[in-house]
Amino acid sequence: MRGATGLLAGIAMLAACGGTTDTTAPKATDQLAAGASASRATVQQQLARLRQVTASFHDISTAAAAGWSAKITDCMASDSGGMGFHYGNTSLIDGTVRVEQPELLLYEPEKSGKMGLVAVEYIIPYTAHARDAEPPVLFGQKFSRNDTFQLWGLHAWVWRDNPSGMFANWNPRVTCANAPGGAMTMTH
Repeated sequence: MRGATGLLAGIAMLAACGGTTDTTAPKATDQLAAGASASRATVQQQLARLRQVTASFHDISTAAAAGWSAKITDCMASDSGGMGFHYGNTSLIDGTVRVEQPELLLYEPEKSGKMGLVAVEYIIPYTAHARDAEPPVLFGQKFSRNDTFQLWGLHAWVWRDNPSGMFANWNPRVTCANAPGGAMTMTH
């Protein structure tokens, strides 16, 4: 649970500092109506663009140099599958979501010892978008509440096929079996 505590502390610290607001990017609340009616073609174009901008992050050192250097969680797994390690760009955790700038990158530990990029996650702390508000929407998908971490989250499995769906929380094809020190097991 050390990773969970770190994420909570980091998000609480960002919330206390007030974060930053990018007025050129739509707020999650502004995307609620627009995102709900996103066409399939538009979503596919957005996902293709997301793959383009994250392709170089298959090399975790490139991702770290670009700002995704904060290890947010240990390798996460559940009965429903895995997520892997979460690495964040804390400057992006500001209550806004941008298709081309996911707050978190998810990596699966490989047998070789390398980390394989499998997904991204968009997060919005409850301090920026209240837990009891309508869920934020991106890609025409509603974010999920995560009370453990006190945030809204939306995964996009753009680098690992997920039989549970592109935007499912857990991926049965992701494992923490090769994680040094094991996995942080969640019940979901």
